[in-house]
Amino acid sequence: MERAPWTRRTPWTKGNRLLGLDVERRRIWVGGQRVHHGLTGMLVAGAGLTGLAARKLTTRGGLEWTLLGTALIAHDWNDRAIWFKRGPGD
Repeated sequence: MERAPWTRRTPWTKGNRLLGLDVERRRIWVGGQRVHHGLTGMLVAGAGLTGLAARKLTTRGGLEWTLLGTALIAHDWNDRAIWFKRGPGD
């Protein structure tokens, strides 16, 4: 049985302490920390650049990962002040 919204202790509606999901607001939490597009984009772009530098990815593959990461960063740029803010977010 689901709790009433005013008694919930976490901002997510589905999941547990490890992984939380709010389908309506399209948000994800890992370990109680909200995951933002920008932070995810940094990781994706970094993986693309690392793959290029280590010659593990083709030029096209590395650029695709890097561009995808850049697009995620650009999409969430207005929220950059809270990308690394501790806690569950809003």
